[in-house]
Amino acid sequence: MSAEPRINDRIRVPEVRLVGPSGEQVGIVPLAKALELAQEYDLDLVEVAANARPPVCKLMDYGKFKYESAMKAREARKNQAHTVIKEMKLRPKIDPHDYDTKKGHVVRFLKQGDKVKITIMFRGREQSRPELGYRLLQRLAEDVADLGFVESNPKQDGRNMIMVLGPHKKKTEAMAEAREAQAARKADAKANPGKSQNAAEAEASADDQAEAPADDQAEASTDA
Repeated sequence: MSAEPRINDRIRVPEVRLVGPSGEQVGIVPLAKALELAQEYDLDLVEVAANARPPVCKLMDYGKFKYESAMKAREARKNQAHTVIKEMKLRPKIDPHDYDTKKGHVVRFLKQGDKVKITIMFRGREQSRPELGYRLLQRLAEDVADLGFVESNPKQDGRNMIMVLGPHKKKTEAMAEAREAQAARKADAKANPGKSQNAAEAEASADDQAEAPADDQAEASTDA
């Protein structure tokens, strides 16, 4: 069955409870009278409560109503916060530079309000030294404690050891802060037209990274 309400001559009842264009209650009127008023106001007669007795109908611009409803739904989807779990893979004997790089990704993910699954991958004889992975996970958790917390404690899973970090900041808060920061940068750029091109490009790149979770996922999944 169609989810669209019945309008105008598609309404098949002898009388309706009519609501005017501004929401005022007109009362129960014959269908013919309601259609006459719709034509007089150059509006549509829309059935808004089909199961009522008699059905409730309203005078409105149905095309405009549908457009505004679609825009509201689109905005709601745009602002909807989706829970995302990023993944970061490390080796137990990771060198300091690689560790700092991986930690930087984790920091960025947590700032965006995303969870992060940390996987320590053991190979060969490393499997006999699980304490190396455990200490590395503890170190990472401590280094990012101001941004996230250990949601799932380290546990062995075959040749891997896994820990999940959760962000202190909710996804909706992170999204709102990112939009505010972007708006502030645009305002600053307008107020300071002499700003260097390199600085402007760097800011634009930062915005693109914040809005590209698919790229982050691919980057995060790279082995150490």
